[in-house]
Amino acid sequence: MTDDDDQALPAGSFSTWLAGMKRALGGEGESDVPCGGCTACCTSSQFVHVGPDETEALARIPTELLFPAPRMPSGHVVLGYDENGHCPMLVDGACSIYEHRPRTCRTYDCRVFPATGVEVDDEDQLAIANRARRWRFDVAAESEGVEHDALRAAARFDRWRADLLPEGVVPANATQRAVLAIELHEAFLGHDDVTDRDVVVIPDAESIEAVLNERRSRRAPTP
Repeated sequence: MTDDDDQALPAGSFSTWLAGMKRALGGEGESDVPCGGCTACCTSSQFVHVGPDETEALARIPTELLFPAPRMPSGHVVLGYDENGHCPMLVDGACSIYEHRPRTCRTYDCRVFPATGVEVDDEDQLAIANRARRWRFDVAAESEGVEHDALRAAARFDRWRADLLPEGVVPANATQRAVLAIELHEAFLGHDDVTDRDVVVIPDAESIEAVLNERRSRRAPTP
């Protein structure tokens, strides 16, 4: 590890990042990550989901590298990794189909880990963990700080109230936990009328259910 590997990386404005991440997760855009030359997410033994509508990506990935995505409808596939844990589309240290890369790659953003306080605990993803620890957000306004605290509270939620999460929603890994925190965090935001300030609150089951129902409706396929 070099000295540069320890240097902090500017992650940008927290509120701007969060708004962009929510749009990306909602299918309204893609993440704008200042990766530089980093390929940690491409070299960390990750499966890449590719939807049946992603025709440009599918046309550029050899079919022998794709296999059916577990527990997903027909047509959904995943791209695996080679014996070194590298994406096979990574050639000479760069994505060979970058302009046509899958949606999963377009929305992936390792800043989600320091934002939520979720630790990457997979030893195959050490490069991602090291990169994530270097990001530093700008949290200027008090309201941003409260929202950041609410996001981190949401990230801890499934650890102590997993009973409120229906089957299939409980996160199975760090990435899923961080993404769920983003989707739930607004339920952890409240307002103190006495101090006239935003505060972190502990949501009840009805609030969590409402957020999850909205989440399902946004992801439901259109006829």
